Formats: sequence, C-alpha cells, structure tokens
Amino acid sequence: MTDLSALDRGAAPGAADPVKVLLHRHRELCERAVDPLEIAAGLEAHGITDRTAARFRHRDVFSLAEELYARVPRDAATAGPAATPDAPAGGGDRRRSVTAVLLPLLPGALCAASLTALTRAHGQMRLYAAAAGVLAVALALRAVLRRGPLAVPDGPAPRQATGSWTCWLLAYAVLGDGLLRTAITGGPDGLPDGTADGDWPLTLAPLLALTLAVAPATWTAGLYLTRARRKLATSRGLEDFAASVRPLLLGAVALFLGALAALVALCAPLLDAEPVSPAVLALGALLFVARLLTVHGFTHAPRVILVLTAVAQLLAPATVFAARLPGCAALGAPVEALTTAWGAAAVPVLTCGAGALTLLVHASRTLTRASAHLRPEQPR
Repeated sequence: MTDLSALDRGAAPGAADPVKVLLHRHRELCERAVDPLEIAAGLEAHGITDRTAARFRHRDVFSLAEELYARVPRDAATAGPAATPDAPAGGGDRRRSVTAVLLPLLPGALCAASLTALTRAHGQMRLYAAAAGVLAVALALRAVLRRGPLAVPDGPAPRQATGSWTCWLLAYAVLGDGLLRTAITGGPDGLPDGTADGDWPLTLAPLLALTLAVAPATWTAGLYLTRARRKLATSRGLEDFAASVRPLLLGAVALFLGALAALVALCAPLLDAEPVSPAVLALGALLFVARLLTVHGFTHAPRVILVLTAVAQLLAPATVFAARLPGCAALGAPVEALTTAWGAAAVPVLTCGAGALTLLVHASRTLTRASAHLRPEQPR
C-alpha cells in the first residue's frame, strides 16, 4: 500500500514525467530484466495494475513496461541472455533432453521392480526388499524434484518442507484403508506383513500408480509452463493474460488426472485392485496442484493444506481407537457411519478431494498472475 500511494503521488497531474519517478523506484528491476515482459511481471508483483498504469498515461502494465525497458540504458554486457545468440545444439543439449524425458520414468520403474521383488521374497527378505525399494524410489523422486519443471528454482522464495506430510499421505494410501477397516472390526492383532490378505492389509496399487504418474506430472507441468510463458509474450494486459492462462491451468490438471486414471486402470489387474480409484485420483490431484504452486513460489497454501489433510486422515483411525475407551464410544461414530455407507476409501476421497479443490481455486487466482511466471533468476 505504501508503494502504491507513493506511485499515485508520483503520477499526479503536476508531475512533469511520472514514468521517470516509477523508473527511479524500480531501476534495479528494469536494469536486470532481459525483456519488457519481466518488467511487467515485476510491476504486477509490486501491486501495479492496468488501472495504475493509466495514471502513467499508458493503457496497461505491458505498454508501461515497454517504455521502462526502452528508457533504461543498456550495453552488450548488461543486455543479458537476450543479447547473446543461441548456441547450436550439441551433444550436451541432446543428452540433457534425453535425461529430461527419461528421468521422470525412473521412480515408477524402480517402484515396479521393488514390488516385483517384494512379491517374490519371503520371511525376513520381504523387509529387506521393502526397505531397499523405499530408498531407491525416494532417491529417484529426489532427483526428479531437483531438476526440470517440478524443481523449485533457487531464489529468494523460501523453501518450505512439505516432504514429510507428503510421505504421511502416501503412507495412508498404502496402509490407511486397511487399518481403518480392521480397526472398526476390532483389530488389528498384529503388524502388517506386506500382503493384501493379512490382519493389516496393504494396498500397493496407489503407490505404483502415483510413482508412475511422476512422468506425466513432469511433462504436463513443463507443457503448462511453456504455454503460459507464450501467453505472457502475446498478452496485452494483465486481465487478458489471466483469462488466457486459467484454461491452461485447468487443462493441465485435467490432462494429468486423465493420465493418472489410465495408470490406475493399468496397475489394477496386476495388484488385484479396483480399476477406478477415486482416492488415488484425489491424492494425485492434491499433490500435483500443490507442487505446481510450490514450483512457482507459492509455498504457504500447499504446506497448510497438506498438513490439514494429513492430520484429518490420521484422526480417522485415531477416533475409532479412542472410541474403545470407556465412555468414548461417540468419538468413532462419525467415521464408522461414513465407512459403513461409503467404504474406507471415503476418508481419503473427502480429505484429499477437499484439499485439491481448495488448492485449485487458490491456483486459479495466483498462477494466472504474470508475476507467477517470472524467470527463476528474477525476484518475485
């Protein structure tokens, strides 16, 4: 608000050159930008709208940014990447392209190999196979999330830890439904034995489908990022850009969910699971939208929603166990009624679905801003 008030004063009718005042206040942004689009996104991040640009005698923020870019003195050293011709594609570029395509396939391949080893192992070897598989998949996911479209760029935006809550959600997808069903019937009487027929059954299909879905998530996020930046180059106003990017966002989420549904149907016969799992789709949507927001620097909302979703899922079996205490039978009544009516999968469907919908509404307001698509080296 202080910045905007100062701008209004600078753009008063008595000011001889109101754009000069704006240039002075944002000189660092204008000198560092490699094109007018980055200046427009930076101005929007500071709260300058098309209405504000009208006070500086411009029809929108984009035309104002073009004048600011033109009025900043530049030479070959400060022109940035836009002044250097593109180097011809060589072997290194081809290797990077192959890596970008094949690396997202690694988590799913390792998960499939680990589950195969787990089904063939017996006794103590099952524990070793499970531990090795978890470690291998975790390292592969770490590699995917450190580069490419799903990587959080280095910069002033703080890195917020959401990995632990994501692990809780994945663990519930594997263990939660079986634990909840067993708890309602009076169990469990022992620890899970790694099978779907034990006292505490496991559901491995969601884990395989979600790790395989890392590849379409990466490619879809990259497609959305590329198309959004193209829209930024062709838009002539902030509202125009938001209106053109919102369908891209919804289309990217729909495309990912379609790919995830196909993977669930593919994995179901192999693991004796349901061909259509709303719980897996809801969890996949939640994780995908949360990652999109995190990649673009909006970390607070994904962290809060993931925490609330994980806590809500943990409370479901906890209330069933607490209902066994004397005088506390009413605590487990809501979860038992929900499970009786819709099955144990209703808990993750409702919690993850509500979280995904909340984040999608938030993303439709934040990821449609020009400032959300600044290059990684530009401050937000």
